[in-house]
Amino acid sequence: MYDIKIINGKIVDFDNNTFNKVDIGIKDGKIVEIGNITEDAINTIDAKGKIVSPGFIDIHMHEELIDSMENDNYDIANKMCLMGVTTAHGGNCGINIGDTKEFIGFINKNGAPINYVMSIGYNTLREKIGVLDNYREANDLEIEKVCKLIKEYEDLGVVGLSFGIEYSPGITFEEMLKVCNCIKGSKLFLSAHFRSDCEKAIESVKEMIDLSRKTNLPMQISHLGSCSATGMMNESIDLIQKSIDDGLDITVDCYPYDAFSTYIGSAIFDEGCFERWEKDYDSILLTEGKYKGVRCDKETFYYVRENYPDMLAVAFVMNEEEVIECIKAPFVFVGSDGLFNKSQGHPRGAGTFPRLLGRFVREKEELTLIEALKKITILPSKRLGLENKGSLKVNMDADIVIFDENNIIDKATFENPTLTPVGIDYVIVNGKIAVKDNTLINSREGKYISRS
Repeated sequence: MYDIKIINGKIVDFDNNTFNKVDIGIKDGKIVEIGNITEDAINTIDAKGKIVSPGFIDIHMHEELIDSMENDNYDIANKMCLMGVTTAHGGNCGINIGDTKEFIGFINKNGAPINYVMSIGYNTLREKIGVLDNYREANDLEIEKVCKLIKEYEDLGVVGLSFGIEYSPGITFEEMLKVCNCIKGSKLFLSAHFRSDCEKAIESVKEMIDLSRKTNLPMQISHLGSCSATGMMNESIDLIQKSIDDGLDITVDCYPYDAFSTYIGSAIFDEGCFERWEKDYDSILLTEGKYKGVRCDKETFYYVRENYPDMLAVAFVMNEEEVIECIKAPFVFVGSDGLFNKSQGHPRGAGTFPRLLGRFVREKEELTLIEALKKITILPSKRLGLENKGSLKVNMDADIVIFDENNIIDKATFENPTLTPVGIDYVIVNGKIAVKDNTLINSREGKYISRS
């Protein structure tokens, strides 16, 4: 007897770019049969008229603090699961939230709403060995200490090394090259949050490409929309495509929104940002406490930046048309860049994937459903080295999303960033039903997945 049997659904087949009406049998966390299944199951899901997809894989998000997880109040993973994410990649932009070893240990012991894979953040490692000034370069002795730490995290099975260049402007290209020499020959890939945006976007994209070229390591360029969707997207896309044509292993992620979010005290908001964006202070939306929903003026911006540097802020500085062009590029995956602080922040952490499928596929018809699903399943699974995830085949992990293509849509807004999307009937994580009818019913089936 199967644990779960899914019948009558439209099963996505990436090999043939089709949807097929076949049944899926699940047992012990695996897909064990696909076809016309007659054997009984403990749970039978009638998915008539619905899309049956591999679980969505978020190539770029930011993990949460353990203290929010201990009481089952996962600040972001619950929202991820509710929007169809079954596996997420944390540790991006050079930053790890909290202690990564403790985070991995907690998940190994207690489970999580979703599966996690992790990168180790270089900016966080700089801080660990005492480089507290974000505006200075690390010296050779400090880089040697960082390299020893990287080896420790490699033993924990992290998948990549991430740089947050804009967050720590003192990180030079030469410094990154020296660090990358520590991991030559490893299975790690690089990812990077660019150095600067707008008129400096092309220079920033070239730097990330050059890092891949000189280290011979794969590169995941993070959230290209927030780098280049200010008049620089077409040139950025052409530049990246040329590097791929030249043989480099470059991929990109982007979220489907025209505003970015980060901590108000970060270097991103240093002097000159508004002139660069050609925006005023009111382009910044504050998200927390008594400032929740407040648009900045000059006085408020500088006051909050000094007194509440860890508050998340949203910056409306990007062009949606350029974001769309980015997402349509064949080498671009969709990732949320999701980050919440006590459930406050940007709606991308709760709405990215339903927004992609509802607004960009169904309403705007900018991508086909198959094209969009590839960008959130099989393609990121390959980049992350997840051999058992990303497609629906026998012996693959039973991570599955069942949704209604005719009404799936995000509901999270900038005023209410954690609202649950609609149109998702079931989310199955490692063979167990985690979400039913847009409601979370099981939050402990996810695992930490180490690099093999």
